[in-house]
Amino acid sequence: MAKSVIGKHVGAGAANSLLKEFFVDELKDIYYAEKQIVKTLPKMKKAATSDELKAAFESHVTMTEDQIERLEKVFELLGEKAKGKTCEAIEGIIKEGEGIIADTDSKTATRDVGLIFAAQKVEHYEIATYGGLAQLAETLGLSEVAQLLHTTLEEEKQTDVLLTKIAENHVNYEASEEKA
Repeated sequence: MAKSVIGKHVGAGAANSLLKEFFVDELKDIYYAEKQIVKTLPKMKKAATSDELKAAFESHVTMTEDQIERLEKVFELLGEKAKGKTCEAIEGIIKEGEGIIADTDSKTATRDVGLIFAAQKVEHYEIATYGGLAQLAETLGLSEVAQLLHTTLEEEKQTDVLLTKIAENHVNYEASEEKA
């Protein structure tokens, strides 16, 4: 029953509404965040010890570049200039990740555990943001925009699962055997 109620409201939002302004503002926020993430991933790769984790960070750079292009397409579809606005959340998460690197010993699995934590915090922020944006796009009747945002949402979920597998398969266990 809930599904029919939700479906009933798809496309109900006015194109010139406060909701659309909020939606565009949040797009600017995640656009800025993605631009910061693409700059940070190489630093995370360099700090990582596990080859599998390094490869994950490297492939995520390419994925993030694709996501930036997808966001630029979203802005284009909306007739808006692709422009970011400072995302305080991602700034804080990145700063926390830098702290993890500074506070852990290099070439240790413990640092890799910390890097996975930091990366998953980024992924969870992105999952929350893209999930909300995709839903708002549907509410606003922007089906092509919603599809683009759903594509990115699924990629972010897959990255989160990959990071969990890397942690579970070996990094956490290797870290548990390191002596202080």
